[in-house]
Amino acid sequence: MGWWGEWISPGRLNRLGILNMNRRNIDYIARYNDRGAFPLVDNKLLTKQAVAEYGVATPALLQVVREQHEIGHFMERVANFDGFAIKPAKGSGGKGILVIGSHRQGRFIKASGAEISLQEIERHLSNLLAGLYSLGGAPDVAIVEALVRSEPGLARHSFQGVPDIRIIVFKGYPVMAMLRLATRASDGKANLHQGAVGVGLDLATGRACNAVQFDRPLTHHPETGLALNSIAIEHWQHLLIMASSCHEAIGLGYMGVDLVVDAQRGPLLLELNARPGLAIQIANGKGLLPRLRAVEALRRPHLTPETRVEWAMQQAGARPAERGPSPAPNPTRVSCADEHVRF
Repeated sequence: MGWWGEWISPGRLNRLGILNMNRRNIDYIARYNDRGAFPLVDNKLLTKQAVAEYGVATPALLQVVREQHEIGHFMERVANFDGFAIKPAKGSGGKGILVIGSHRQGRFIKASGAEISLQEIERHLSNLLAGLYSLGGAPDVAIVEALVRSEPGLARHSFQGVPDIRIIVFKGYPVMAMLRLATRASDGKANLHQGAVGVGLDLATGRACNAVQFDRPLTHHPETGLALNSIAIEHWQHLLIMASSCHEAIGLGYMGVDLVVDAQRGPLLLELNARPGLAIQIANGKGLLPRLRAVEALRRPHLTPETRVEWAMQQAGARPAERGPSPAPNPTRVSCADEHVRF
């Protein structure tokens, strides 16, 4: 079963370099995250505006609903768009996100295939503005974005929902990454706690190296039946540079960066997280602490996203041929714990 088995001692977890919640909160979030930057991360609208100045692309903004009286005009703004996503600006954990895959003649079809009425959408918007899904229950605003349609190569591995890539960025350096794939259990959402599949990604190459669901290892997606160790993320270095660039845009020392790859626009930033979860370690079968400490030990930090990414990939064992834009189409399995990996 590996270290994620039925039971493991705290001492062994510490020896394996597993970052626990208390240490994450005290040694990394409290120490490296300026509280003044939290509003930029906790508000998706402010995040979009901040990262745009650094060339980080996000899904197209169609509409912002701020007041209850604006809900009646909602359809006028989105009528010409086949699909769209409604999100609370201050939501967290995927709560309150409503994805409409298509609509015609008053019929709205969610990403899961279920039908929803315009009245239900308007009720959802009303609840969202009232703060039902916001952090702390404070009044919120609704963001309506163009629907992300995943790049086909990744979409085939996911069930209904759009797969996304979570990258942990520490002091501007990418230190760990995973791909999250929706399942029937997760209701089409890329949320590990709800049953999505977490696929650990080799930081040097963007290739799959481990996979879990409900913290249990698996080799094939439960719905698609496809082998998970065949996954390779194209243009991997570009994705890492995007994630690293968010450090300059936001100023947080420790954060999670969530990216998607759109079929038309390419890589896009979905959101940032100032308190990223720790399940990424289970998905990778490896602890975060050694990688965080390696960054802390740097005497001369790298000043640009490109040089930080180059360093991180080298630490993970990347060879020059592996740092190109596109990995091999059918890569062999790469272990996250290969002997050559130093990061």
